[in-house]
Amino acid sequence: MAVTALYSAHYRSLVRLAVLLVRDVASAEEVVQDAFVAIHGAWRRLRDTDKALAYLRQSVVNRSRSVLRHRAVVEKYAPKGLPDAPSAESGAIGELERSAVIEALRHLPTRQREALVLRYYGDLSEAEIAHAMGISKGAVKSHTARGMAALRMALEQFS
Repeated sequence: MAVTALYSAHYRSLVRLAVLLVRDVASAEEVVQDAFVAIHGAWRRLRDTDKALAYLRQSVVNRSRSVLRHRAVVEKYAPKGLPDAPSAESGAIGELERSAVIEALRHLPTRQREALVLRYYGDLSEAEIAHAMGISKGAVKSHTARGMAALRMALEQFS
């Protein structure tokens, strides 16, 4: 089946993409699995099956945004005054955070981070990024340029 072939070929790269966006391996795996379940259910309705990977990428980006929105709501309404304790999330992404680039990337606004990850990690064109993020190519250029400038400043301060 075509979905199985897509899964075998692209699951890991989509999980890596999601990890960079949601900063959590377990959530990233869940996001990607949900995207594959959705494409499996919608396979017969796809007009162009050659664009299935683009559909999956867009689904992963959108589902990552949902995870981040959900986290923001949970954090907003979390009880105050709990003792400080390392989260399970910090252990899962500890390896990724050791890199100065990843650390600087974490502090970028969401859209800038998404644009840079899709461009330089996913090696997507501006048109593919625009499609995945649901924005114009001009907005992709703007987010990428601003993100690169912010990364450059953060890395200069680090060294």
